[in-house]
Amino acid sequence: MVSERLVIGIDLGGTKIGTALVDSAGTIIAHDYQETHATEGQKAVIERMLDGARRVMAQARVNQSQVTAVGVVAPGPLDIEAGVVVAPPNLPGWDRVPLKQLIEDALGITTFLENDANAAALGEYRFGAGRGTEHMIYVTVSTGVGGGLILDGRLYHGANGMAGEIGHITIMPYGPRCGCGNRGCLEALASGTAIARQARERVARGVPTLIADLAGGDPERITAKLIAEAASRGDVEAREILAEAMNYLGIGMANLVNLFNPELIVIGGGLTNIGEMLFGPVRRAIDRRAFRTPAQVVRVVQAELGDNVGVLGAAAVALGQIG
Repeated sequence: MVSERLVIGIDLGGTKIGTALVDSAGTIIAHDYQETHATEGQKAVIERMLDGARRVMAQARVNQSQVTAVGVVAPGPLDIEAGVVVAPPNLPGWDRVPLKQLIEDALGITTFLENDANAAALGEYRFGAGRGTEHMIYVTVSTGVGGGLILDGRLYHGANGMAGEIGHITIMPYGPRCGCGNRGCLEALASGTAIARQARERVARGVPTLIADLAGGDPERITAKLIAEAASRGDVEAREILAEAMNYLGIGMANLVNLFNPELIVIGGGLTNIGEMLFGPVRRAIDRRAFRTPAQVVRVVQAELGDNVGVLGAAAVALGQIG
C-alpha cells in the first residue's frame, strides 16, 4: 500500500534523464530512464522530460489529478526563485530557460526546480542516510565535488541560491588550476578528475606504477576507478595518490565541521566505492584538524540512495515544498 501523496521526480542531467513516481515515504512506484541527447536542443530535451513523466503515470495507472507536485532537478547555474535554468555547461543552447513554468504548464501540475546537488542533499536527508538529523552536510565526490547544506532541518540556499559550493573551498592557494578558474579548490585536489590528473603526471614522468599497465599505455584510459583498482592490488603510487587526495578532502570536511558543527556528513558519488581508502583519511583529518567538541559529535557516513539519488532528491524537493 503506497502513501497517499504522490509526486513525480525528474532528474535532468547532461547524459540522461531519470523520472520516477514516488510516494511520501520515498517508495519508487514507477520509473523511467532515457538518454538526454542534449545536442538536439532544449525543446527536444524538455519533450523527453514530459514523456518520462507521462510514462511513469501510465505505468502506475494514475492521472495528473492524483499527482500533488513535480520536482525537477537540473545542473546549475539556476535562478531557483524564478524557476529558470541559466546556462549549464553540459546543456548547450540553454540560456535562461523557464523550465519550471514550461513543465508546469505542459503537465498541469505544480512544479518546483532545484539544483542537483542541493536536491541530492534533500533526498539523503529525507529518505537516506540523513534520516532523523537536523544538521547535515551532503558531499558528492565523483568527476567533481559538490554538496548541499541542511541547517536546522532546512536546505540552506544562501543570499542568491549559491550556497553549498563545497568543491570550491580553497585548500591550497597556489595549487592546481580548477575548472572554475581559481587555484587549489577542493575539486582540483580531491575529485576523480584531480586523481586521474595526478596519475597521468606520474606516468608521464616515468614513475614505475601498475597504473600504466592497467591503462595499456594510453593516458586517456587513466581514471579514478582504474587508480582505485591499482591501489587495491597494492600499487604504492596509486595508494599515495588516493591517500593525498582523500587527505585534502578531509581538510575540507574539517573546515565544514568547524564552520557548521553538523551532526552528520554524508558522502556520495562514485569515489565512495573505494570505501575505507576514502572514509579513513577523511575521518582522521577531521579528528586532527577540527575543534575537539564538534569533531567528537560528527559522524561521516556513506550515502544510501545510490543511483536513485537524483529522482528521490527531486521527489524530496516537491514533498518539501508542499509540506
